[in-house]
Amino acid sequence: MHEMSIAASLIDIVKEEMAKHGATRLLMVRVRYGRLTNIVPEALQMGFEATCLEAGIKDARLELEEVPLTVACGGCGETFTPEHEDILYMPCPRCGREFAHEVLTGRELFVDHIEAE
Repeated sequence: MHEMSIAASLIDIVKEEMAKHGATRLLMVRVRYGRLTNIVPEALQMGFEATCLEAGIKDARLELEEVPLTVACGGCGETFTPEHEDILYMPCPRCGREFAHEVLTGRELFVDHIEAE
């Protein structure tokens, strides 16, 4: 479960940012993650809660926002979001090419917003 190590890293990032701004109480963290990161939202939520307890952080919320997969066709350049759940099968809606696409979004994993006081 790589979500536990991700949660620990998130808390480290948040603590560093809070220290920079003199904040002492964490209220909310929003994380954006791409579809290709293979994040299981429930597992990350559980890891976040466990890591917060271990770090002495109470009542902090984690908001998760998935970034959809978008690609540019390697043949015609069309930008599209694959219709199929199977990301290995991504035919271009314009020319039909199924492979050699450039991933534009879907690999992200970052802290988008922190609320603290």
